[in-house]
Amino acid sequence: MYLNCHTYYSLRYGTFSEVELLELAKSKQIKTIALTDINNTSGCLNFIQQSKKYNIKPIVGIDFRNGAKQKFVGIAKNNKGFYELNKVLSYHLENKIEFPNLAPKLSNTFIVYPFETVLELEITSFQKHEFIGVSVEELKKLPFSKLKSFKDKLVIQQPVTVRNKKDFNAHRLLRAIDNNCLLSKLPKTEECRPNEKMISKENLEIAFSDFPHIIENTLHLINQCCIDFGFGDERQSQNLKLYTNSVEEDFKSLKKLCDTGFFKRYPNPTDKVFKRLNKELKIIKELNFVSFFLINHDIVTYAKSQGYFHVGRGSGANSIVAYIIGITDVDPVELDLYFERFINPYRASPPDFDIDFSWKDREDITQYIFNRFENVALLATYNTFKYRAVVRELGKVFGLPKEEIDKLSKGNLSINQIDEIGQLVLKYGKLIDGFPNYVSVHSAGILILDKSIHNYSATFLPPKGYPTVQFDMIIAEDVGIFKFDILGQRGLAKIKDTLQIIAKNRPELPPIDIHDLPRFKNDKKINNLLKSGGAIGAYYVESPAMRGLMIKLQTQDYLGLVAASSIIRPGVSGSGMKEEFIKRHRFPEFRKNAHPVLLKIMPDTYGIMVYQEDVLKVAHQFAGLTLGEADVLRRGMSGKYRSREEFLAVEQKFISNCKNKGYSDKLINEVWSQIKSFAGYAFAKGHSASYAVESYQSLFLKCYFPIEFMVAVLNNGGGFYSTEHYLHEAKMQGANIKLPCINYSDHANRVIGKDIYLGFGYLKNLEKLVVQRLLTERQWQGHYTSLDDFIDRVAISIEQISILIRIGCFRFTGKSKTELMWQAIFKLNATKYSNKQPKLFKTKHKHFELPVLEVSAVESAYDEMELLGFPLCGYFDLVDEPLEDDITSIDMSNYANKEVIIYGNLVNSRYNKTSQGKLMRLSTFVDKHGKYFDAVHFTEVVHKYPIHGLGIYKCLGVITKKHGFCSMIISKSRKVRIKPNPRAID
Repeated sequence: MYLNCHTYYSLRYGTFSEVELLELAKSKQIKTIALTDINNTSGCLNFIQQSKKYNIKPIVGIDFRNGAKQKFVGIAKNNKGFYELNKVLSYHLENKIEFPNLAPKLSNTFIVYPFETVLELEITSFQKHEFIGVSVEELKKLPFSKLKSFKDKLVIQQPVTVRNKKDFNAHRLLRAIDNNCLLSKLPKTEECRPNEKMISKENLEIAFSDFPHIIENTLHLINQCCIDFGFGDERQSQNLKLYTNSVEEDFKSLKKLCDTGFFKRYPNPTDKVFKRLNKELKIIKELNFVSFFLINHDIVTYAKSQGYFHVGRGSGANSIVAYIIGITDVDPVELDLYFERFINPYRASPPDFDIDFSWKDREDITQYIFNRFENVALLATYNTFKYRAVVRELGKVFGLPKEEIDKLSKGNLSINQIDEIGQLVLKYGKLIDGFPNYVSVHSAGILILDKSIHNYSATFLPPKGYPTVQFDMIIAEDVGIFKFDILGQRGLAKIKDTLQIIAKNRPELPPIDIHDLPRFKNDKKINNLLKSGGAIGAYYVESPAMRGLMIKLQTQDYLGLVAASSIIRPGVSGSGMKEEFIKRHRFPEFRKNAHPVLLKIMPDTYGIMVYQEDVLKVAHQFAGLTLGEADVLRRGMSGKYRSREEFLAVEQKFISNCKNKGYSDKLINEVWSQIKSFAGYAFAKGHSASYAVESYQSLFLKCYFPIEFMVAVLNNGGGFYSTEHYLHEAKMQGANIKLPCINYSDHANRVIGKDIYLGFGYLKNLEKLVVQRLLTERQWQGHYTSLDDFIDRVAISIEQISILIRIGCFRFTGKSKTELMWQAIFKLNATKYSNKQPKLFKTKHKHFELPVLEVSAVESAYDEMELLGFPLCGYFDLVDEPLEDDITSIDMSNYANKEVIIYGNLVNSRYNKTSQGKLMRLSTFVDKHGKYFDAVHFTEVVHKYPIHGLGIYKCLGVITKKHGFCSMIISKSRKVRIKPNPRAID
């Protein structure tokens, strides 16, 4: 009976979810309702899915509005009607066109015009599918209106937007946020009416009892509506089913690709390899995943044709077919990867590939996919209101001063410190917290469907410029729509750029085969970088925690790196099994601690669960769960499940089965706690292996071409550390770091031999247009010979040229920066801009005799700190106090359990929490010899001895040594004084 219901997917308008709408309808004895969100279809699919639980017939449609002004409501008769409505909405959203007064003619939809709109527009004729909606409030006007004569066109249109006064207040606040105005200034036209509520079926029928024909018309309309999608066990894949023209042809294509690539991957194949391949092909065919492999292969093939690097990861790396046809570079036979983690007949969702490309290449790959396939769209995600942000928005809406808003948003005021308005802000902040704010784009998901995207959703065009659906990943999977993950990362760009820099800087070298992984994996020099913590700059293995772990493990091979990249994850680490793994790995006598059954299931990890596959194996082999039940655990770990009840049922069966097998309660609880600790963090082993492949490629370049590699790292935005410390690492590898130079620098960093010339891009206030001018002029006319020559050739202001002079760009002239600055002022006459017209003749410059004006090294360092953000000399050269008796990083192992002093230049510092939830800090420093050391600031030290930004710190603490890795537990620290700026005015 309700044809115009809103949820909070009527963004910044509605006040409750689609599930709460169903709960409301059930409480009011309503058997049929229509979800018609404003210009949005985000809630439709889940509304249809959940309606069965409430025994309610779902109808879906769209409330078409220009701003808050309702034009008409479209209601889908069936799935075709939903498609038609989505097409109309998409056209207007994508082209940013307002909706017309009259709806287009759609064959499978009903159109309901609001009573007031019909009067306002004086609509006098209606098509068969068009109706006039009348609310309970409008009934009193009907007898006096000419519209009463349209008896067969009148239907009930009692909008539902709020449930109570609290909802209405929240609605008004949302509208004020949307309109960016004070609540007191919110126009009434921007609000819903306070009576847009759902009343019981009985009361609705009483309200319309004098107009039985309206009830009859409404019932006739809703009885003609029927929409359905398959969900859960009833769903079917909606992805592109055929890559070629038939199922048979698809399989022949996949088989041919395997035949072509087989001996390239396996020159001397064993029976195990043949069996594995045939088994996978059989399952892939039986489960109709052939086109999925062919589509991914198509994307990767295009990337290779363009010279783009890629990494195929995710559970797809467990597949030998994916390895043979080039989607991944991980050999599942070598790693004994568990294929059932990727595909098994009981798995609820299809296989999954995450394909990484360089962040520079990803856009072109996306464009290719949209050009190559039909029915393509990006997946959406919901950006929700966050509590603190909502409090700030509500504070503005109520007109509170900034200081008060700041206090409220921090959330540390007691209730008696907050006035009445402040309490309202917090009250409604909690209510609105978690509401969808706007629909955004999923970070990686692309949908390639068999039928039009508009069968499932309307689309809009975000700034990326590609059609994007209005639902998220979870509901997509529920209805059988599975995304292709196309990601961008900087690690691949670093590898590609390094190869290009090497080719330019060292043209005498033969081309490098960056895919020669067998050689990299067995190279002792590369593996030594892992176990010695020398992996800074290398993808995924450069963080202090990862470097420390690899030192403890003494990681020196590919398999060890695969394990380390999973052990570092919070699941294994948080359960305490990381330390146990290190002990069992380093000291074989500890392996006897493993339960024999677990050791038999997981011999490579010494009976410890490290990967998602391990959970599947343990659930299946240790606890006797079916693969389908084990997959419920896997989905539970990754957070991709809706039914908590389903997960709890599997937990109960896990425990029950283990007890029946005679395991002790202690063992059962220990194993189950390990499984639970994986929630949201576990990696598939193939995923870790894929990361390890890329890490080895980076490590090869770091090992043999460190200067070129570090320049590529810097030019691609760095990584875990700051620019300053990547430059420090380059220095440690033998590079000479040069300040920007007008003749040798580019926008990015440039390497010439062992010299790294810093890029103009680091100069914070230097305009891009100036850089473009000077580089273009240099490219066309050659190097600049002097300051005069530069001024003649490049239009520049005194403010901009002063930046170049102060950073030393004209040092080739042999003149001091002060002298050059005076000359620039004289020559440019201190005007804002010089003449931008090209000069026909060279200007004759006057030369002025100036006294010798020297600039000290400290002054230059302060110029560098201002313009670059750090001094090139390093902070140790600026220390302005004597250094006491101290040790350095290399001495730490000799002072285990002793209190010492180390002076450290801060590299990185981040907060963490202890197991008791208390605040602590983890810091990385370099000592005066440039070597790294790590330190821990426990709770009592964090606030007493805070870290105040970059610089040198005097650290007093006790050295700890564990599994060969040393760190310091800081008891006191303070920032060391540096020399003052000589130009500073007291």
